[in-house]
Amino acid sequence: MTAYLITDVSVLGGERGDLLLADGLVAAVGPQARAQAEDAETSGDLVTINASGLIALPGLVDLHTHLREPGREDAETILTGTQSAAAGGFTAVFAMANTSPVADTAGVVEQVWRLGRDAGYADVVPVGAVTVGLGGERLAELGAMAESAARVRVFSDDGKCVHDPVLMRRALEYTKAYDGVVAQHAQEPRLTEGSQMHEGVVSAQIGLAGWPAVAEEAIVARDVLLAEHVGGRLHVQHLSTAGSVEIVRWAKERGIKVTAEATPHHLLLTDELARSYDPVYKVNPPLRTAEDVAAVKAGLADGTIDIVATDHAPHARQDKDCEWSAAAFGMTGLETALSVVQHVMVDPGLLTWADVARVMSTEPARIGGLSDHGRPIEVGEPASIVLYDPAVRRTVEPAEHRSRSRNSPYTGLELPGQVRWTFLRGRATVADGELLPKGPLGAPEGPPGSAGKAPR
Repeated sequence: MTAYLITDVSVLGGERGDLLLADGLVAAVGPQARAQAEDAETSGDLVTINASGLIALPGLVDLHTHLREPGREDAETILTGTQSAAAGGFTAVFAMANTSPVADTAGVVEQVWRLGRDAGYADVVPVGAVTVGLGGERLAELGAMAESAARVRVFSDDGKCVHDPVLMRRALEYTKAYDGVVAQHAQEPRLTEGSQMHEGVVSAQIGLAGWPAVAEEAIVARDVLLAEHVGGRLHVQHLSTAGSVEIVRWAKERGIKVTAEATPHHLLLTDELARSYDPVYKVNPPLRTAEDVAAVKAGLADGTIDIVATDHAPHARQDKDCEWSAAAFGMTGLETALSVVQHVMVDPGLLTWADVARVMSTEPARIGGLSDHGRPIEVGEPASIVLYDPAVRRTVEPAEHRSRSRNSPYTGLELPGQVRWTFLRGRATVADGELLPKGPLGAPEGPPGSAGKAPR
């Protein structure tokens, strides 16, 4: 395996120094890195990376990704989705269960897991459905999925709410046996029938059916109380309203086992964008008000919201290039997530780079039960690392993205930062900003001319 000497890099935005990655691990940190690199250099398999100006973060982990395979390969495949993930600095993604067939059996989750392993760009961790076929009527094979080769620990009907309180209670109870977590798409279905966007001033003015904040908040409130009652673990997906932030804050103060995520788009975009009637801004839950965005940002800054998760939701062109009411909900997000977080949280001083590592790597890995991701950049730890240039500014152009879909809400927006290198257990998947080609065994090939020096 190629070894990498990374020079003059800032680990988590701190002091600059050197790193040596070898045999899939962080082999040395600081002055020892160059000395130990001499052994690798004599064998001709050392790449030296000048990382001046770059920040090293643990490989990002996305707890909420839609890879669409099996069933909607016209929108995304596990290969293209994990290539998109690697380009965005992610080394592990949790694949949502709303595929066709639904990932509600051991067989389907194992298929997803194996396809991810064969792709080789990021670890794919299947999320198991809570209910059969996402139908909300009876529990899926939770135990079989947990004990399968995929080792499912996160269960979700994302895209649909587990609206039956009895089923939600049972799921919270049963997943305790596997230290699992139920990730809830908080949406009271009766309050959102026919809804198209956030219910408020904008929806009234432009004539689109409104989606009230209370539809999310009512489910969040119910579920934190159910989690307290049975002692189960609840994860609130794509939290989007000020009221939801307050409910989660109250639940944590009470000692309830609840975690929550915010998406990049709910940290930046508002319902004002719906005035364009461009379906690229149609998402579930909907874009909210500026006041909600401010509350979500504050909740992430103070730790009420635990993580950032992309809710990467690719769609084929025909599902978005149509009138608003007929368009699918969802936005892509893997390749822009880190830039958006820098833009709205780091540059204004709301989070440090160490905080970014926590909310985009360490905590998602912990919540999802991944022991070999989200690790500190220390000697002996897995070398799943991203090198990021925060000084670059780029205009978002979805045609340049690795995802099969182009439904990014950031088209034409200038955002900071660029992922320069991504390493998955010591293997480069992105080198000098370019995705590496897939090798014969599924793993990305080493950079061209890997012996010697590679420029930043």
